[in-house]
Amino acid sequence: MIEWKRTLREGLLSGTLAGLFSAAVLLVTGKRDTGSAVAPVNAESHWLWGDESLREDRPTLRHTLTGIVTHQLSTVFWATLYALVRGKRNAVKSVPQALLGGIATSTAAAAIDYTLVPKRFTPGFENRLSTTSMVGVFAAIAGGIALGALLLRERD
Repeated sequence: MIEWKRTLREGLLSGTLAGLFSAAVLLVTGKRDTGSAVAPVNAESHWLWGDESLREDRPTLRHTLTGIVTHQLSTVFWATLYALVRGKRNAVKSVPQALLGGIATSTAAAAIDYTLVPKRFTPGFENRLSTTSMVGVFAAIAGGIALGALLLRERD
C-alpha cells in the first residue's frame, strides 16, 4: 500500500533541495553562459509566455517568478515520483544508494523532458545554457534528491 504522507514528505523535502541546488547552478551558469544569471530561469516560463521568455535577460515578475515556480514544482514532482516508485520497503540505506537513486531520477527526468515532452513543455533553459551547464543542473537535481532521501531515512 502506498504511504502517501511519507511519499509526499520526501518528495517535498527532496524536491525543494533539488530545486534550490539546481536553481543556484542555473544562476551561476546562466551568468557565465549568457551574461545574465536569470536568463535560464526566465526561459523556464516559455511554456506560458512563449518564445519571448527565451530572450528575456532581465529579472521580471512575469518571466522570473514564473520560471522559479515552474522549476521548483518540477523538481518536487520528480522527487515525489522517485519516492513513490521506491516506496518505503526500498528505503535509502546508504549514500551510494541515495546517489544512485538521485542520478537515476535526474537522468529519467532529462530523458523524458527532451524526448517525450512536447517542445513547449521542455524545461526551456536548454535554449540558454551550454551542454556542460545543463549537466551541472541535472547533477544538482540528483544531489538534492539524494540528500533529501538520506535526511529522511532515519525517520522511516
